[in-house]
Amino acid sequence: MHIVVCIKQVPDTTDVKINPETNTLVREGVQSIINPFDLYALEEAVRLREKFSGKVTVITMGPPQAETALREAVALGADEVILLCDRAFAGADTWCTSLVLSKALEKIKDYDLIFCGKQATDGDTAQVGPGIAAHINLPQATYVRRVDTVHLDTDPKIIIVERLVEEGYEMMELELPALLTVVKEINEPRMPSLRGKMTAKKANVIVWGNAELNISHDMLGLTGSPTQVVKIFTPPQKAGGRIIHGETDEEIVNNLFKEMEELI
Repeated sequence: MHIVVCIKQVPDTTDVKINPETNTLVREGVQSIINPFDLYALEEAVRLREKFSGKVTVITMGPPQAETALREAVALGADEVILLCDRAFAGADTWCTSLVLSKALEKIKDYDLIFCGKQATDGDTAQVGPGIAAHINLPQATYVRRVDTVHLDTDPKIIIVERLVEEGYEMMELELPALLTVVKEINEPRMPSLRGKMTAKKANVIVWGNAELNISHDMLGLTGSPTQVVKIFTPPQKAGGRIIHGETDEEIVNNLFKEMEELI
C-alpha cells in the first residue's frame, strides 16, 4: 500500500511576518514548524503502513528551508520525502498550490491513498486538500475522524471512513485511490524515536522544480493565482461594553431601553 502525505511548513504562530509589498507570508528566515494538522495525517499514514505494509511518501511545496520539515517527517516514520521547490512557485494561492501538488502526484503515479491535514494554521482555508482531489478527479472525504475499514483485496479497492459533520458524523465508502483530509480526533501523533532522528539526518530529500513538473508559468505563483490579497490590516479595537445596573429586573430592563434610545 502506497500512501502519500501532503504536508506544509508553516510559520510558528508566535513569529508570523507579512511582506508589505506582496501581502504574502515571509517564510525565509522565519522559525517554522510542520503544520500541526498534518502531523495527524502523517501518523495515520504510518499506522496504515504498519498494518498493511507498503510505503509512506511525504511531499511539500516550499522554499529550501522546508527540507527540515521533510526530515522531521522521516523521523516520524516516512519512507520517502519530496520537496517541490522553485522560485516560480512562490506566492501561490490555494489553487496554484493544489495544482503543483497534483502534478507531483501524477508524477508519482502508483499511490493508493493521499492524506492531508484538514487545514493549515497560516491560511485556515481548508482548500488545498479538496483542490488536489479536484485537479486529479479523485474521490475525497474531508474532516475524517476515523479510518474504519480498508479492503485491498477487492476490485476496486475500498476504504470506509467516518467524517465529522455538524450533527455528528457520517460513514463514507470510497474507491481507491482517494484523498482524505483528517481532523485531530483521528489519532495521537507519536514522538520521533532516536533511531528515526538518525535516519532523518541521512535521508535523501528528492527535489523537484518546474523542470520536472512542466507546468505552464502563467499557472504558477502570484501570476497564476486567481485570488489576490489586496490589503492586510489589523481591525480597530472595539470599545468596551457597558453594564446596565438596577435594583430589580424591571429597573434593569427600563435602564437598558433608555440606553438604547440614547443611541438612536
